[in-house]
Amino acid sequence: MSDAISALPGAAFEGAVRVEESGLQGMITLRGDFGTAKLKKAVKDTVGVAIPATREIAQKDGRGAAWMSPDELLLLLPYADVTDALGKIDKALSGTHHLAVNVSDARAMFRLHGATVREVMAKLVPVDMAPGAFAPGQIRRTRMAQIPAAFWMTDEDTVHVVCFRSVAQYAFDLLKDAARSEGRMGLFD
Repeated sequence: MSDAISALPGAAFEGAVRVEESGLQGMITLRGDFGTAKLKKAVKDTVGVAIPATREIAQKDGRGAAWMSPDELLLLLPYADVTDALGKIDKALSGTHHLAVNVSDARAMFRLHGATVREVMAKLVPVDMAPGAFAPGQIRRTRMAQIPAAFWMTDEDTVHVVCFRSVAQYAFDLLKDAARSEGRMGLFD
């Protein structure tokens, strides 16, 4: 068996913000009825957080749950824990209509960090990135230029982006190009 590697190991760029590929990240797509006690418990037991509200992400200690649609969550956890987590989820939700799939190797994840992260993302996504319109703890599933992507802020200077692995190089190049401007861009001053 070969060793797992992320989409663009070690890829990084310094510009108006730092753009870097995040490395291996465990990701489980979980679909089901958010109102069931079994699903709520399975999420809490797997990632240590409650099911987040619409268009939000809840994170704690390197784990999290991101709202992706009215019946879909993206669970984030260490890459090495995914197989065991899937077994626990399937056992916990036995007899309940659900779908739990390991999508870790089908996705790429990037981290952007810097004071102008809002401006950099505003160049690429049809989302109001102004303070007060988009805040840490919120997530958007949208298009980033020509590709589907999801992104969220963990703090005022940090954004995480998830996209399909097949477009990882394209996504990285988009993010680099958007980050090429130096200094404050003035959009949100």
